[in-house]
Amino acid sequence: MKTFVLLGSVNMALAIALGAFGAHGLAGKITEKLLANWNTGAHYHLIHALGLIAVGILIGKSAQADLLNTAGWLLFAGIILFSGSLYAMALTGVKALGAITPIGGVSFIIGWVLVAVHAVKHLN
Repeated sequence: MKTFVLLGSVNMALAIALGAFGAHGLAGKITEKLLANWNTGAHYHLIHALGLIAVGILIGKSAQADLLNTAGWLLFAGIILFSGSLYAMALTGVKALGAITPIGGVSFIIGWVLVAVHAVKHLN
């Protein structure tokens, strides 16, 4: 429980800082397309940081947390792979980094499916 609430909280702060950096530090310094990629990374980063906090809270309320633990690590991996690859691509202009982004997206999807499966199996 504490791990995912902590990871979520740290990632919320980081996502806000990175979003602000994109808006104020990168605007006019990189192309509009790369800035849009940065903003997409920050948007997904924020959403999934909140998801980590939610998973941590659910773990604290559940006797069966295996699916939720896996879901939390997949959401965290998704942040690193999806948002991280978009941040790196925006900063470097290396478009090949975009090949990593879908792996992060799949991590997000599987993580949320596991939360749903947990809900069906264990929540009233």
